[in-house]
Amino acid sequence: MNAFQWPQSVTVREVGLRDGLQSIARTLPTAQKLQWIQGAYGAGIREIEVGSFVPPKLLPQLADTAELVAFAKTLPGLCVSVLVPNLKGAERAMDSGADWMLLPLSVSHAHSLANLRKAPDDVVAEIGAIIEARRARGSAIRIEVGMSTAFGCTIQGHVEVDEVLRLLQAVLALGHGHGVDRVGLADTVGYADPRQVGELFTRAREVAGDKLGCGHFHDTRGLGLANVMAALQAGETRFDACLAGIGGCPHAPGASGNVATEDLAYLMGSMGIATGIDWDALMTLRAQVAQWLAGECLHGSIAQAGLPKTHLKSPQGLQAA
Repeated sequence: MNAFQWPQSVTVREVGLRDGLQSIARTLPTAQKLQWIQGAYGAGIREIEVGSFVPPKLLPQLADTAELVAFAKTLPGLCVSVLVPNLKGAERAMDSGADWMLLPLSVSHAHSLANLRKAPDDVVAEIGAIIEARRARGSAIRIEVGMSTAFGCTIQGHVEVDEVLRLLQAVLALGHGHGVDRVGLADTVGYADPRQVGELFTRAREVAGDKLGCGHFHDTRGLGLANVMAALQAGETRFDACLAGIGGCPHAPGASGNVATEDLAYLMGSMGIATGIDWDALMTLRAQVAQWLAGECLHGSIAQAGLPKTHLKSPQGLQAA
């Protein structure tokens, strides 16, 4: 048996501006969101999900997404992504100039109906229509499908592994070789455990190969970073995270608390795995966001405990002393 080889680096995508803010009733002013993007970029984060093209009446917190994309695209080397729920949202994403659009596909039939008002196979068909629209426009935007509720659902309960893999194969078959660019697995409701994560990522990679490129975990039951580790050991090197561990899904009761960006950065840095994140700059941003969100429930262990003396800070991440 070959010894596991730790990766030299991982990519952290900050999704707090979308996944975090959609679960908070207040609407942050656009100016503060622009400072958030600038601060994350200044801290070395090079992938940010800045918002979602959903109807403003449904999520007024995200109504300024086009403006955020326009600003984010002025920052050199920043990969800008947005979430889109349907073809109309995809058209707005293509108009915006974003680099990636994330299309959620709920494996849970019940969650899919609650979130998108469509059964999973109908969502697959709409993803096919979005791929065709991209081709017709000649758009360069890339498409990522996030397999939501892949590890369980607060509405439906158990989600079959075979159903995850079936839907994964279905979306990868779209577009005749010019379809989905990346797929990810999401523990939308915080039900996953490390053994389950390791096994599903291993089986999903057998189906998707190198197109499997994201792990999205919630820390609802305290297993977020353990699940990150399980995915890491199954070969995953890109992870979503929210500053201060905010976030959740409006259509998944109890699904609060994404993996905190600062905790994920600390985990990787403590093992000598580079993230490119500047620790001091990240914590300065967290303090600023905490002021903007005063009164909201924030999370994150390392923000409370601080760094141990056995670690040094550097622009490349945390390193063991």
